[in-house]
Amino acid sequence: MCTILLSINPEHVGNIMCGKKNVEYRKTRCRHQVDRIVIYSTYPIMRVVGEATVEAVMEDEPALIWAQTSEMAGITKEYFDKYFENRCKAIAYRLGKITKYERTYSLSEMGIRSAPQSFMYIS
Repeated sequence: MCTILLSINPEHVGNIMCGKKNVEYRKTRCRHQVDRIVIYSTYPIMRVVGEATVEAVMEDEPALIWAQTSEMAGITKEYFDKYFENRCKAIAYRLGKITKYERTYSLSEMGIRSAPQSFMYIS
């Protein structure tokens, strides 16, 4: 089990925090089994704002992942299709308990130099 840091657009972070978006999509899968995601809200927020437990990790063709997750996606089919355009594989992290931090953190406060492009393992 491990924890990863994900860079997520502030609009999507807001939807995660309010329970509208219960799945986070990625193009690449972590090598290790992820049980917790720490959420970094990208520009203009640029802060670590919370975390989520991971209930399941799904990996399949984009169309099959969408069929399994669309009701909890928090995004449109068009957005999903554009994100996975020309991809034969999609990863979906089904989020469990969401924790919004009372105090947000800069990456430097966490000993991290820059936001990850995809993901970053953290301890």
